[in-house]
Amino acid sequence: MSRKGDQRRDAIIAAAARLFWERGFSATSIADIAREAGVPQGNMFYYFRSKAELALAVADVFFDETQSLIAEAESSAADPRGRIRFLLQRLARSNRSRVDNGCPINAAVRDFRRTAPEASTRAGQSFELLVSFIARELQKTGPRPSIALARARAVVIEWQGGIALAHAFNDMTVLAESLRRAEQSLQIGS
Repeated sequence: MSRKGDQRRDAIIAAAARLFWERGFSATSIADIAREAGVPQGNMFYYFRSKAELALAVADVFFDETQSLIAEAESSAADPRGRIRFLLQRLARSNRSRVDNGCPINAAVRDFRRTAPEASTRAGQSFELLVSFIARELQKTGPRPSIALARARAVVIEWQGGIALAHAFNDMTVLAESLRRAEQSLQIGS
């Protein structure tokens, strides 16, 4: 694909991700995505043969972004607690958009499940990456693997629950409190 073709493909994926997040997968049409991306609707099928294929591309972006975040966290500090703290601080940067629209990854897992199950599974792997990273880092601080895994899951549950409640109440404080509780539960505060 040409550079211009790559740019159009990226614009389509970005538009789809945004619209799926804001409106939902079912409520977003290919025409909506084409209009948002500035691509003629007739050309959409040159880039993606189906809405399910486009959903998979969106899920791949979530997965890749999560991998990048983890790579940043891995190189952010010399100690495991510092790396987890970095991760939680980075997650907090997206609080405003999460309060406004909920979690895009959670929405993708839910919304893609029926008609794009492969995309749903791929989006869910982003959560697996986060849990695995936190569990690995926690293990380095002493807990045995099963305890580290349970604590890592609890962190992601706290974060996701905080997003859901903050979105429902339209209250940023709820999500900030949730992330503080997650950090305190890991005893990684400064």
